[in-house]
Amino acid sequence: MITLFITVIPSILILFYFIKSDKFKEPKKIIIMTFLLGVMITVPAGYLNHYILKIFSNGEVINDALIGGFFAGGFVEEVLKFLVLYFYILKEKAFNEPMDAIVYGITVSLGFATLENFDYVYFHSTEYNISSLETAIIRSISAIPLHAVCGVMMGFYFGMYAFVSGGKNLSLALIVPYIFHGTYNFMVGLEGYYYLIVILIAIVFSLSLHSKFKKLQALKTDEHEDKIV
Repeated sequence: MITLFITVIPSILILFYFIKSDKFKEPKKIIIMTFLLGVMITVPAGYLNHYILKIFSNGEVINDALIGGFFAGGFVEEVLKFLVLYFYILKEKAFNEPMDAIVYGITVSLGFATLENFDYVYFHSTEYNISSLETAIIRSISAIPLHAVCGVMMGFYFGMYAFVSGGKNLSLALIVPYIFHGTYNFMVGLEGYYYLIVILIAIVFSLSLHSKFKKLQALKTDEHEDKIV
């Protein structure tokens, strides 16, 4: 029971914080659907990651860390999250201000992270010669926060794209979280705890982005803004 609690609760707590920090709350139906889509995309992500690793992994530490970081992990997973925002969230009427993009970005990311975490804790922990409980604890302070902050970054630039200045922000919505996610996964593939530095930098950066939208939102009395795309 403790293992299950640590596996699931960190994602829920982080998600709850960002939902509550939104001055104009989003419809529960869309929040739930976005979370479930995040859960669902773990399936194609798992197959694609496995296929890429099978083809390009050669047993060399640097090569496998690069493949696992910037192709099988960071690229595949962030692209799938991005597609949920672009093809589902962008067309929703409830998506009507920049902060909404952060809320939905972190929701899809943590939906993904929740099922992925369950898989690692209960089905892959033996591959690393540690218990399920230890895996849950380690990932609660590493992979879960990493997915969350990547969702904030993606949401920030997606919100900028949809409501502020369009253009290159759409590319940044994918590129910026991809760089952080890929770098984190690459560091995990090496010896040491350098990946914790990546997480720390990512947390500080994502909170600064979130703060920018919170300050803009605090000046508003009405939520609605027209999309420019």
